[in-house]
Amino acid sequence: MEDTQPEGGENNRDVEVAPALISVHPTQDSVAVAVGSDLRVFDLRGNCGVTLVDETGEAFHKDSIRAIRYGAKGKLFVSAGDDKLVKVWSTDSWRCIASVCSEKRVSAVAISNDGLYVCFADKFGVVWVVDLHGLDGNETLVNKKAAPLLAHYCSIITSLEFSPDGWFIVTADRDFKIRVTVFPKKPLDGAHEIQSFCLGHTEFVSCLAFLVTVDYPQGFLVSGSGDSTVRLWDVNSGILLDTCEVGSKAVMLLQWPFKGMSPNILLAFEHFSVLLLFHYLTAYLFCSSFQGILLVSCDLSSQTFGAVKVVSNMGDSFIPTSLGCSSSAELLWTITGVSKLHGSDHNSLACVRVLSGFKKTIPDAAGPELTVLDDNEVPGAEKLLEKLQGSLTVEEEVFLAAAEAVKTSMCNLLIKKQYTTEKREFRKRGRNDKKTKQ
Repeated sequence: MEDTQPEGGENNRDVEVAPALISVHPTQDSVAVAVGSDLRVFDLRGNCGVTLVDETGEAFHKDSIRAIRYGAKGKLFVSAGDDKLVKVWSTDSWRCIASVCSEKRVSAVAISNDGLYVCFADKFGVVWVVDLHGLDGNETLVNKKAAPLLAHYCSIITSLEFSPDGWFIVTADRDFKIRVTVFPKKPLDGAHEIQSFCLGHTEFVSCLAFLVTVDYPQGFLVSGSGDSTVRLWDVNSGILLDTCEVGSKAVMLLQWPFKGMSPNILLAFEHFSVLLLFHYLTAYLFCSSFQGILLVSCDLSSQTFGAVKVVSNMGDSFIPTSLGCSSSAELLWTITGVSKLHGSDHNSLACVRVLSGFKKTIPDAAGPELTVLDDNEVPGAEKLLEKLQGSLTVEEEVFLAAAEAVKTSMCNLLIKKQYTTEKREFRKRGRNDKKTKQ
């Protein structure tokens, strides 16, 4: 299949849209949202917006933020993106305590469970590690240098996860691979021991998460992919334990908009991208072409997926671009939004919705459903929404166009373009590393 993009389309970054992101503090002390280059934080304990402090004196980020994340203990927060900056924030003071300049644009971030290391992946497939020893959040800004940890060799890394015990760092890429690497005692010297590969996806792997219970503290790895499946893995051996065909189940559960369409044709055309968030034994998933959330139960004792349930009461124009939840609360935080929407008067759009009944909901049970909270029922109410959305009034009709733009942008990023031999040779001649230095 020949690439149909206009010449120079790959470098025309000013029309690259970025999805809005949301992340929730582990104990729901705060909620953070990224829309374009804007980073917005609301303090749920103090019921007020947070003023970020960055001693560089410049804008916090100069281009779209592609990854945000709280550490497991909630003491650290990391933001990174297309401006090649990785910023580490103390959540006590919301001061930027470390800033790292990446060689390439950043696609994913992770924080070690002990909070001593930050890892980030760039668009060239390299994972870098930053040592945070000695940073307590009270000192002035420190410019840190990153060391290469491992590489996927020219494949965009889409997700990074530390295992619950901290023994492994797991990486996924757009070439269908999941790699489990032993996280070394001296990370700055590189990670050279591969524990396993989890192979089986037939499209890009879009997300990773560990499912952990008291009985299974080591956790099981779950992955979502553009092949419309969610898969359960044993990371020690790389063995596939079970597969949930999310796309086909959604077709069976929903009469609209899939009625009359073949699941295979639909999946091949739409390239569902699944975002995961796990809490106890329930998996919450968002499919990029679907207005709602899918809930998938998982029985770790039998190491199998169970029933699938659809939550589609979020509104016709609300197609989530990101999900978030704390480890202790029963609220599921969702956001839809986009930055740099071509042809729109809005530079950035964001709408936050919160669902209750998170812990109580079990897909195959007839019990409580997830309920979308009214604006005045959301923690922080209008103050929170105004801070995170940028305004209280949201033009809903714009969000369908925004969601379509995000889907197109992410497909362009994650689905490899196919070139003719002639065009491939032309592109090689134009590569910077092939040009003769003067």
